[in-house]
Amino acid sequence: MELLFKDYRGRIIRFSEERIRHIEAHFEMRDFEAYVEETLLKPQIVVRSNRDEEAALYYRYYFGTKIGDKWICIVVKDDDEEPFGLTAYFTTKIKKGEIVWKNT
Repeated sequence: MELLFKDYRGRIIRFSEERIRHIEAHFEMRDFEAYVEETLLKPQIVVRSNRDEEAALYYRYYFGTKIGDKWICIVVKDDDEEPFGLTAYFTTKIKKGEIVWKNT
């Protein structure tokens, strides 16, 4: 089973079964699909990774998650042919990097 989501640019982002299992291995990310769908469609900021120039980090802030008020970060390998999700996690801050897009 794989999951497909649309991002703010209209591209389809694929999450493989292996990546889904990786994300759901963390208790706070079980049932993560709604977070991913909203964050990819309506990110507050998208940052190019400093570690991998082909990876984009989509961020959106959520209140009242299982672990408190946090940013969610969705990491997408930014292949124009077939972009795919690498991981998703909650964090307290946005990583440094080139801002690709910002909701103003």
